[in-house]
Amino acid sequence: MKDYTRLFDILYYQNANYPQPDAFGYKVNGEWKKVSTQEIIDTGNRVSLSLLKLGVKPDDKIALVSNNRPEWNIVDLGVLQTGAVLVPVYPTITEHEYKFIFNDAEIKYVFVSDKNLAAKISHIKNDIPTLKDIFTFEKTDGFTSFTDFLELGNGTDLNEVEKIKSSVSPLSLATIIYTSGTTGNPKGVMLSHNNIVSNVKAVLPVLPLDETKRVLSFLPLCHIFERVVVYVYMARGVSVYYAESMESIADNLKEVKPNFFTSVPRLLEKVYIKLQGAAANLDGWKKTLYNNALDFANNFSSEKEYSLGDKLKRALYDKLIYKKWREALGGNCEGIVTGAAALNPLLARVFTCAGIPVMEGYGQTESSPVISINPFDINRIKFGTVGIPIEGCEVKLDHREGMAEGEGEIWAKGPNVMMGYYKRPDITAETVVDGWLKTGDVGTFVEYRGAKYIKITDRVKELFKTSGGKYIAPQQLENKMKEIPYVEQIMVVGESRNFVSALIIPNFLNLTEWCLKHGVAAKTPAEMVKSAEVQKLFRDAIDEKNKNFGQWETIKKFELMETEWSIDGGELTPTMKVKRKVVLEKYKDLIEKMYS
Repeated sequence: MKDYTRLFDILYYQNANYPQPDAFGYKVNGEWKKVSTQEIIDTGNRVSLSLLKLGVKPDDKIALVSNNRPEWNIVDLGVLQTGAVLVPVYPTITEHEYKFIFNDAEIKYVFVSDKNLAAKISHIKNDIPTLKDIFTFEKTDGFTSFTDFLELGNGTDLNEVEKIKSSVSPLSLATIIYTSGTTGNPKGVMLSHNNIVSNVKAVLPVLPLDETKRVLSFLPLCHIFERVVVYVYMARGVSVYYAESMESIADNLKEVKPNFFTSVPRLLEKVYIKLQGAAANLDGWKKTLYNNALDFANNFSSEKEYSLGDKLKRALYDKLIYKKWREALGGNCEGIVTGAAALNPLLARVFTCAGIPVMEGYGQTESSPVISINPFDINRIKFGTVGIPIEGCEVKLDHREGMAEGEGEIWAKGPNVMMGYYKRPDITAETVVDGWLKTGDVGTFVEYRGAKYIKITDRVKELFKTSGGKYIAPQQLENKMKEIPYVEQIMVVGESRNFVSALIIPNFLNLTEWCLKHGVAAKTPAEMVKSAEVQKLFRDAIDEKNKNFGQWETIKKFELMETEWSIDGGELTPTMKVKRKVVLEKYKDLIEKMYS
């Protein structure tokens, strides 16, 4: 096969050009197993045959609720080959959200990974009239296992699948992805085969990948970011190994030794926090050397012309410090792409200085998802930006009140722009105007080395006015405050108030070390957040960062909180973005305290 135009073509393209014995890898009972390209295709065909035997027709909706594993991709292939539409859903959402999505999409069958999800969905099955059956990847009493499901299609002619495949157009609906829904019910984003394939082809030339590489995948496949990146891996013949869980990433990195992986800023923030705290167990010259290496990385610039002395320093730090950071990521990591939320430029500088280039990209589900990405070229990275628009995607800015000169809402146009929101032509008409996708993000263009880079400054809906009529861009404030080593999470508030304040969750690892060093008696998080010495530490650090902003923007008051925000707690989306409205409601009494 010389080309691919539909999503299910990609694996056949891999098999024709880069067949892999380990197209996918996964760990079972402590041992890594491998699945070849041909095995994936063969099992995907069996999925298609069984679905046809069950009466599945083109445009029927099939849900998939699972952790990352080869069966995810096999079901994806099998469903799409029948002309049906795959609806991937997070395994972590509530029964109420499953009920809404399944009824809205009129789900006919659902594949789940384990007994817990099977029980969760079985509990609401009677409230979903269209849902006929639940299939489980892991054998579960009372449910049809994936193995038994595959037997259903025995004896069915594979030519039937081939006939349907030939009738599927690149413009046909391939998937409906429901957004995380920070407010109200989630919306179903309709993406065609061509939407996603065009994105895969536009991203491929940017990434340093070939059939000799292997990657570790751990971001949820149900999110369009990781799903498309895996399609990119497939199209280039890269071996994909799935992490066992988010908790096992550190061990899996050392085992797989990947050349590349994708991440979200929150995970890189956690790694950086560990790097900051690593000096705690050192003393003497080792501690000084480590802190100097970290400080050098904090201030690294790809644009600066370094002196011979600085180059020698970096070489020394690389041999003694940065090399160990790379070894913690497996020792072979050539780069990381981050997306789904804003990346603090400090993180990009630190990792890139250490020989692990971090390239920030930008997009959203509605754009399949990539709109722009930084080049994998140390001389063309522009820290603090989300890179250059991908080929075929136009970008313009729509300026309006409250935005600085040169800023505007980012509008994107190209083959990657969604077909629309499922059953919501009203919202589609508001979001896509004359082919232009209104992203809801505020940005500006930065000229750098002959190209226009996009810099995100905030979200349109997150810009707010103080009672004095001044506009505040909270994201900029938050990113600057996250440079404080004692800040783990932060959310700026102050809409219609007379000053700006913030809710802060401290980094208790670093804070504990500080308390011990300075003889502060507080030991537990509850004691630390109430400590006068800790309060002064934060006040002084925030005042120092406030110098980067206008007087009206500065954080005047703050509240330290002892419990970290989480997905389970409801404050974070599955991609670890803060649900601002949820936090505002959940902690309204604490916020009122700052303004009383």
